[in-house]
Amino acid sequence: MSLGYAEKLSYKEDVGTVGMSEIFDPPNVLQQKIEELALMIQKSKHLVAFTGAGISTSCGIPDFRGPKGVWTLQREGKGVPQASLPFHRAMPSLTHMALVELEKAGILKFVISQNVDSLHLRSGIPREKLAELHGNSFREFCPSCGAEYLRDFEIETIGMKETSRRCSDPKCGAKLKDTVLDWEDALPSKEMNPAEKHCKMADVVLCLGTSLQITPACNLPLKSIRGGGKFVIVNLQQTPKDKKASLVIHGRVDKVISGVLHFLNLKIPPYVRIDLVQLSLTQSLKKNKRYVKWTLRIASVHGQRAPLPFLKSVEVSFPDRPDLKAAVLLKQPFLLKSFGDGCGCPKSRIEWPIDFKVSVDSFSHDKDTVFQKLRDDALQDSNCGQYAVIEREGFSKPRSEVATYAIVTNVLSHNSLAIPKAFEVKPESNGTVTKRCIEDGNDNKAFVKRSKDS
Repeated sequence: MSLGYAEKLSYKEDVGTVGMSEIFDPPNVLQQKIEELALMIQKSKHLVAFTGAGISTSCGIPDFRGPKGVWTLQREGKGVPQASLPFHRAMPSLTHMALVELEKAGILKFVISQNVDSLHLRSGIPREKLAELHGNSFREFCPSCGAEYLRDFEIETIGMKETSRRCSDPKCGAKLKDTVLDWEDALPSKEMNPAEKHCKMADVVLCLGTSLQITPACNLPLKSIRGGGKFVIVNLQQTPKDKKASLVIHGRVDKVISGVLHFLNLKIPPYVRIDLVQLSLTQSLKKNKRYVKWTLRIASVHGQRAPLPFLKSVEVSFPDRPDLKAAVLLKQPFLLKSFGDGCGCPKSRIEWPIDFKVSVDSFSHDKDTVFQKLRDDALQDSNCGQYAVIEREGFSKPRSEVATYAIVTNVLSHNSLAIPKAFEVKPESNGTVTKRCIEDGNDNKAFVKRSKDS
């Protein structure tokens, strides 16, 4: 949830129950429930995840109804809470990445989210397997041709209003609109229809970090019951749907999902963030041919007027020319004009090590292949800073080039949260689960096994 989004919403007197106290299941009860959930997921044929703001609180994004939620504090007259980081720099939580692993393993079939933070898409959930019921603060759409545009900056409006950009299709060019709903906006059929379809098909709907109060979205999980399915709620507060759920777990979502993946012998994948930036360099000779005039521009791939939220400054230096001073650009758009003697192609270095020469050659690489190679390199190096050119277009008059760079700007590994020592569950290769009780710190050799069909 974005604080900007909360402030842009129209005023609504009744936002439902807020500020409820948090409930925590005792450690042994929590572990029993995690085991039960793991077995349900293991047996499931069509698992659907239904997510709310609670899965993003560990990312530094406040929720709405918790003790320190946006609406809770507003009702107390305390205003909007402080986020721990800019919205556009939030990284997927352990739960986000666990859902990615479940999807890649073929267990999770679909994700339905009420969140607008784009973290499911950033984590790697395919767009065709995701319904964002309330929109996405980073996504625009064309009302004419239906094209979608995912940005690396937060869209300035909400309520399906026109933005300052247009569709890039030469045959269209219509004004784009934001995708985030305001209170009076109906849920779009493009998101609602597949969400309803998958809930009806689901044998398990897993509700994570949601109070299940906002209609009509909160009624979607119930559709699984009519087809003989079950739904599970993992939330720190009570919800209006608790009595209809097959299992209610009061625990932190990250801890619960970490335990589930441990039992299923699945590892939580690391998150590697890759951002795109466009660098253009134009070079020409002055009339007296004694000086080279060149212009360097660092801009967003979404247009020269679009912000570059992940860049605060650009340093341009010339390692081969100690007589030339380095330049630091602090304001967008990052534009530097300079003169150098001779006709050689100048080199430039900005914050990440990118050396390039003006070239008239053009090429284009497969984006997915480039991204995968960068991810592999970042994980092998255990840090960020890797980069690659995705495409480059060269021009002879004036001599210039425009290149799109992909840069690894963050790497985050999520360690599985520890299983309480008082109660350990060990998944076996044959699909059974062995439960071992440990009392007073001493191992008691008493085992209880539950088979796949129990």
